Amino acid sequence: MVHFNLFALLALSSAAISIANPVAQQVAMQSGDAPHTTDKWSYINCGLDTDSIQIKSIEVSPDPPQPGKDLTVKVTGTAIQTIEEGAYADVTVKLGLIKLINKRFDVCEEARNANASVQCPVEKGEYVVEHTVALPREIPRGPSF
Repeated sequence: MVHFNLFALLALSSAAISIANPVAQQVAMQSGDAPHTTDKWSYINCGLDTDSIQIKSIEVSPDPPQPGKDLTVKVTGTAIQTIEEGAYADVTVKLGLIKLINKRFDVCEEARNANASVQCPVEKGEYVVEHTVALPREIPRGPSF
């Protein structure tokens, strides 16, 4: 099995973000109409130099992401080895100190389900992958910094 980081999964299937926590299970974190969002989206690459996918950049639009709007994620990276069936990504997504997702995903299955532009097997090389998902209105808004 091949092991690589969160951002490879985002490149192949950012749709998982929109279905990770169904709307019916979400709870509003604030009341009123006052905006309470982060100023800008950011990430920390927790991957290793030996990971099969090396991420060069991640861009999101709109930035910051907006509840109830489409979110486009553009990832630029390099596959340093062929990604085949059985590849997985260990994903941890946090909002501040709150852990929203901590799960292992089957990369090829997620790519198929999201009808991603890159499908397994993924040959060695440079890739730019762009994927758009609809964010639920009920997702929690991040703190302003």
